Amino acid sequence: MADGTGKAALFDQMARLGKALGNGKRLELVDLLSQADHSVEELVRITGMGVTTVSAHLQTLKAAGVAVARRRGQMMIYSLAGDDVAGLYRSVRDVAFERIAEVERAARAYLGDEPETISRDALVAAVEKGDVVVLDVRPGDEYEAGHIPGAVSIPLEQLGERLGELPEGARVAAYCRGAFCVLAHDAVRLLEGAGRKAVKLQDGILEWRLEDLPVETGRG
Repeated sequence: MADGTGKAALFDQMARLGKALGNGKRLELVDLLSQADHSVEELVRITGMGVTTVSAHLQTLKAAGVAVARRRGQMMIYSLAGDDVAGLYRSVRDVAFERIAEVERAARAYLGDEPETISRDALVAAVEKGDVVVLDVRPGDEYEAGHIPGAVSIPLEQLGERLGELPEGARVAAYCRGAFCVLAHDAVRLLEGAGRKAVKLQDGILEWRLEDLPVETGRG
């Protein structure tokens, strides 16, 4: 019969995954890596963390099997280890939202009032009918890494000056990274303020991809 020492060692090794995800900054990095591969320098620019901090967090994620790294020239490029990791991140996020009241309150404070939304199924149907323009408001590199087929890429910071690229009178469905991504919320507010008809996809590209819906790469 196996002794308790072996069992404890097993659970201790499994707990490494929980420890790697048990930090808000590391979860932020996982969220970003679920969108596209990134170098340390890119993650520093996006998050505002220091190089040493980002590097240390990435090493923790790599050691726990959450992230993998490859060299590109002089840079190290980090990716999520697989879609199973992306799915785990989504599950952690969703369970936290449902079970921890402070998470829901923080999300509401961060995102603001929820605009009108459209479900994935309804969006697919609307696209098939030609009733909606799908708008991806993430940064361009994330769009190139994977986007909803036919989506127009206009990063949020450029949307105000590029409104003319969207057909006048068309209903626009904006999306970004995932359920807690503020970019699509802000895009819908901007569009509505400009007199455009706009809705937000209920979640984002993370959930779309994990549901095995079609995804395109490149500039489209």
